[in-house]
Amino acid sequence: MRVAAIYDIHGNLPALEAVLRDVRDAAVDRIVVGGDVILGPMPLESIEMLQKLDRPADFLLGNCEREVLAIRAGAETTAPPPFRAMMQWTAGQLDDRVANVLATWKTTSRLSFESLGTVLFCHATPRSDTEIFTERTAGEVLRPLFNGLGADVVVCGHTHMQFDRRIGPTRVVNAGSVGMSFQGPGAFWLLLGEKIELRRTDYDLADAAARIRGTAYPLAAEFAETNVLHPPARAATLESFARIELRATIGDA
Repeated sequence: MRVAAIYDIHGNLPALEAVLRDVRDAAVDRIVVGGDVILGPMPLESIEMLQKLDRPADFLLGNCEREVLAIRAGAETTAPPPFRAMMQWTAGQLDDRVANVLATWKTTSRLSFESLGTVLFCHATPRSDTEIFTERTAGEVLRPLFNGLGADVVVCGHTHMQFDRRIGPTRVVNAGSVGMSFQGPGAFWLLLGEKIELRRTDYDLADAAARIRGTAYPLAAEFAETNVLHPPARAATLESFARIELRATIGDA
């Protein structure tokens, strides 16, 4: 079995289009969409494209979908203040049909591979869709999250930066971000089969930026500049996340 894991699209339709072309060329049997499809310039268009996939797919709920659904239901968002206007705008783009589709998405999914064993897919960590950890986060801090899951591999996203590491006996792989890279330009995803491959897809950044600027997204120009044309480099992202990553008090979190 060959599976593509595509995470953190964030409404970047041009990036999604490019990745799906590579996914088709890779002749995958299944696709796992790992959450945070929305909260970006083209949320409806991205969801609609994913609903038309020509092969089986599993959809996971990211923190952005969860927050936007809560807003539509009349609840207060728990998102940090800088993201609330974007959450409100995105909630206003969704009609009942699309919201009902998002509400069916799961928090985790499991698939069995002959060579890899049992693979658990989640958005951020197996217990949370918002927890932050990176390739540098101490293993002793993370081990309680990944022990006892009955999984040989855990695939996650949320931090928009690929890595492949061991946490105790568990191999933990971050798929990176299709639409909002924090590790330089491009669209990042995983191919799972006999092995796990960290994939990167090139796409026309100038054309994508122009298409994004033409949307009604409140931060369209900023998204085009800082998330498409000049996204942050890995080193800067690691330094930024070091201040908010999981720490040794995790048992009390």
